[in-house]
Amino acid sequence: AARTILEKAFEQDSLPIYEQIIYQTDLFLDRLQDNFQVDSEQRITQFFRQEISPLFYHLLSVGKYTDEITSYFNEIDEKLDVLYKHRKDYDDTISLINRKMSELLDDKQIEAQEMYPHFYERYKTDGVEHNLYIGESITKDENFNKIFLYNLRLWQLQAMIEMENAYYQMQPNFPVNLDVASMILVFNQPLSISFRMDEKHFDVDGTYNARYEIVKKRVDKAYIKGTTKRITEKGKISIVYSQKQDEVEYLRYVNFLQSKNYLDQDVEIVELEDLQAVTGLKAIRVSVLYHKDDKDQEVFTYEDLMKELNA
Repeated sequence: AARTILEKAFEQDSLPIYEQIIYQTDLFLDRLQDNFQVDSEQRITQFFRQEISPLFYHLLSVGKYTDEITSYFNEIDEKLDVLYKHRKDYDDTISLINRKMSELLDDKQIEAQEMYPHFYERYKTDGVEHNLYIGESITKDENFNKIFLYNLRLWQLQAMIEMENAYYQMQPNFPVNLDVASMILVFNQPLSISFRMDEKHFDVDGTYNARYEIVKKRVDKAYIKGTTKRITEKGKISIVYSQKQDEVEYLRYVNFLQSKNYLDQDVEIVELEDLQAVTGLKAIRVSVLYHKDDKDQEVFTYEDLMKELNA
């Protein structure tokens, strides 16, 4: 919008300064595409505040391009004093995704708690993350059996698939079409945990247990060993683990959910690159099958779904 107004101004008055500002605008556009750096956003913001806005206010004062410039300033964020529409659309989309997915997960947690009581902790980062802790020491129930752990793991995997479906059913209503990727981290060792009243969340205790926190913080950014591919990928669920027994267990769940048309047949087992202080991790990756709505029996791969949504 700003460039269009500048072009009109240059066509009418042919001032060299207009041409120079157009040139500077094009440079910033090129850098956004090919060479975006840490300070790029700050420099662009400063350019619009110090160069574009004063010029447009001047043009308004002399009665030129009133409609176009008024429309431009209507898109300005009042607090930031910069054109913020696309960034605001992105931020609004992230906020909507987090809220909708959090509501869905919280609702589904009610049924999971009825199966067997456990600690559930959900928090928002740039997505929706949650931790599940289960064990005899939590419930003080002497009847605890590992079948409840296995059931919770299967429930979690199925819940993640349902969240994937719910997201893509909602996606056309969001301001920006964003992709999501889902990951489960399996930790198959007993943990000592405590609830920190000051920060209102659970913490693992002990030096060995701290390894769990290290893995959790780093694994979603990890790459498949020997490649430049992230372990997480749109349209797939990645299940990260370290022990063979976890692989055998989760392959059973995957096979069961394939039989229910929740997951595709393209199962792959990959190694993760070594992380700082963490080695030997592997992952099961499998594509989610999508449905247009909860009652729809027809299934789609991610690629099929994108074609359907963009048709």
